Amino acid sequence: MDDWFSALAVGTDLPSDAAQALDECGFVVVPGPVPARQVDWLALAYDAAVTDAVGEDVRTGRTTTRVTDFVNRGATFDGLYIFPPLLAAACRVISRPFKLSALHARTLRPGAGAQELHVDVPRHSADWPLLGFILMVDAFRPNNGATRFVPGTHLWSTAPEEALIDAQATHADEVLACGPAGSLLIFNGSAWHGHTANVSPNPRRSLQGAFIPCEGSAATDFAARMHPETRARLGSVARHVLAL
Repeated sequence: MDDWFSALAVGTDLPSDAAQALDECGFVVVPGPVPARQVDWLALAYDAAVTDAVGEDVRTGRTTTRVTDFVNRGATFDGLYIFPPLLAAACRVISRPFKLSALHARTLRPGAGAQELHVDVPRHSADWPLLGFILMVDAFRPNNGATRFVPGTHLWSTAPEEALIDAQATHADEVLACGPAGSLLIFNGSAWHGHTANVSPNPRRSLQGAFIPCEGSAATDFAARMHPETRARLGSVARHVLAL
């Protein structure tokens, strides 16, 4: 095991109740790295970064708009992917040296239907196990597309498409991961999950990312995209997590 990972595993901590929920249910919502008094500033920075993004960094789908690489979109977002409880969760789920695979904005538009239940990566992949996270820029509520989970499914060997007739339908055991703006949803990528319908009149904004084992293939090559001003402000933990 790399020395940095060993030091990180010992030096970071996830509250015991959150660790238990992650182990048993496959997901947990915890207070995020942005203080409540600064959530409005986070939303403003999010909107500005999304507006400034151009070209292939912007992907507009039927229900969502995504903007990639929030490592290089301002210091406001630096604290997210090195947030100690999040890194502790990654140590717990991945259990070996890991790296950031992706960090992007995702805005779920009003009127969007429910997403199919899915897992983020198959068990035979070099990217498994995966630790996902979502920072709630807006509150996640039952009416605006909060992420749903089927608790305990991260321990199963079957994927939703193998076990369900209709993966988009409401599951009898699903639980919504709701929380106020600024909350952080941490989840095992093998848990069955997907966003619910946004029946509210407003878009629902979030920052989403994932950690994977170092030997996996990252969705974003952060080293290749690294801006000089970003690199200048990175500490040692960020450099390891970004595989620089």
